[in-house]
Amino acid sequence: MALLPAFGSLKPSQKQQVLVDNYLSFVDGNNDFAQQYLPEIYEQEVERYGNRTLSGFLRMVGAEMPMTSDQVIWSEQNRLHVAYDNCTIATATTITFATSLAPADPKDYVANVISKNQTIVVLDPSNGLEVTALVTGSVTNGAGTEATITVATYTGADLDATFNVLDTNLKIFVYGSEFQKGTGDDSLESITPSFTQFNNSPIIIKSKYAISGSDAAQIGWVEVATEDGTGGYLWYLKAESETRLRFEDYLEMSMVEGTLAAAGSGVAGLTTGAGGQANKGTEGLFAAIKSRGNVWAGIAPTLTEFDEVLKNLDTQGAIEENMMFLNRGLSLGIDDMLADLSAGTNGGTAYGLFENSEEMALNLGFTGFRRGSYDFYKTDWKYLNDASTRGAVADAGIEGVLVPAGTSTVYDQVLGTNIRRPFLHVRYRASQADDRRMKSWLTGSVGGAYTSDLDAMEVHFLSERCLCVQAANNFVLFTD
Repeated sequence: MALLPAFGSLKPSQKQQVLVDNYLSFVDGNNDFAQQYLPEIYEQEVERYGNRTLSGFLRMVGAEMPMTSDQVIWSEQNRLHVAYDNCTIATATTITFATSLAPADPKDYVANVISKNQTIVVLDPSNGLEVTALVTGSVTNGAGTEATITVATYTGADLDATFNVLDTNLKIFVYGSEFQKGTGDDSLESITPSFTQFNNSPIIIKSKYAISGSDAAQIGWVEVATEDGTGGYLWYLKAESETRLRFEDYLEMSMVEGTLAAAGSGVAGLTTGAGGQANKGTEGLFAAIKSRGNVWAGIAPTLTEFDEVLKNLDTQGAIEENMMFLNRGLSLGIDDMLADLSAGTNGGTAYGLFENSEEMALNLGFTGFRRGSYDFYKTDWKYLNDASTRGAVADAGIEGVLVPAGTSTVYDQVLGTNIRRPFLHVRYRASQADDRRMKSWLTGSVGGAYTSDLDAMEVHFLSERCLCVQAANNFVLFTD
C-alpha cells in the first residue's frame, strides 16, 4: 500500500472531515479508504414488485385435509330424472339412441331405463320443435350398443309429422306415465341409482436452498421486510426465506396448473422412479374444469352474454352463491357493465350503495352483485395479473374462474364419518409417522446441521398433495 499524498504532507484534521490531505489510498485508486464523493448506501431493500407471493387463492375457497393413500376417489351423484341426448328418429314411430352396458370406463355407463307406458317429451334443441308421446315398447338391442323405443304421439300425427325420419341430435326425457284401467305394472323397469366416480393422485413437490460454509461465514447484513410478515436484519438466510416463499407458491400453482400425463406421452414414459414407476401428473383446477366443467370462451362483459352464463348455471347445480376470481381486464369489464346499469352515472355521480357527494372519493369498482337468483362476489386474482406467471400475456389465455361457494357431504375414510367439505379442497399425504403437508429440514455441517461431511448447509422442502375438484359442472372457466 502506498501513501497518497506523499508521506510527510499528511495533515491530520481536528474534526472528522474528508479533506485532500488527510486520507490513505490504495495505489490502484479503486479501494480508497475515503472519497470525497463516497456513495450513500441504503441498507433496506426496495420492494419494487410489492408483495411478490401468489398463493392465497386456495386458502380463500377451499380447505386442506390429510389422506394416507396414493389415490383419492370420490363419487358424485348423477341426475335424478331420466333423459337421453343424441337421439335419432328411426321411423315414424320409433326412436333410437346409443347405450353402453359394459363400458371400459364406469363413468361412461349409460343404460336404457325407459319403460313401457311411460310418457316422454321429444324435442329438437336446434329449433324448439317438440311432441309428447306414450311409450308402447322399449328394448335394448344387441349387446347394449343401441336402444329402441316405440311411441304413440298424443297429437294427431306420428313423429314424422313434427320431425323428419333420420333426424338426429334430438332429446327425450320422461315426465310421467299413463296406464289403462285394470293393468299391472310389470312393464316398469326398476331403476337402480348410479353414480360417477372420479379420482386424483398426489404429486411430490420439492425445492432446496444451499450455501457453502465459507459464504456463510462472511456475514453481510440486509434489512428486509418479507412477504410472510417477518422483518429485520438477515444475512444469508434471506435467500432461504425467498426459497421458502417460492416453494409455498409452487404448492398452490401446482394445484391450479397440474395436468395428468396422457397415455403414451413423454412424461408417462419416464420410468426412473422407485420400482420403475412413471410420472403421472395430477389434475389441477384448470384441467378439471376443462374436462368436467364449463369453459366460456371470449366472454364480452355485457349483461346479455353474462345472462347466458346464468342460464348455463341453471342447467347444473344452480348454486346461489359464487365467487369470481378474475384478471384485470375482465374485472374492469364487469365493472363497466355494472356501471352502465346505474342511472347515477348519467348525472356524473358515483354509483354504488350510497349517494356520493362531490367531496367523496369516486368509487368506480364493484365487489359483488346479484342477478336473477345468483349472488356473485368478484375479486382480482393476482396469479392472472402477475407478469411472471399468466399475466405475462395480456388479454389472452385464462381470464378468470367462477367457483361455487358450496359444500358436499362425503364419507371420510380417515375420520370414519360423513363430513361436509368445500367443492374445492386439497388432500395431502400424512400419517402418524410422517406429515407431508409441508416438510422442511437441514442437512450438511453448517448452520447447526451436522448430518454429513458436506461443507455447506442445505435447506430442503417437500410436500405431497393433490386437488379435489368436486361437482366441477358448477365451475366456469373464462378464457379469451
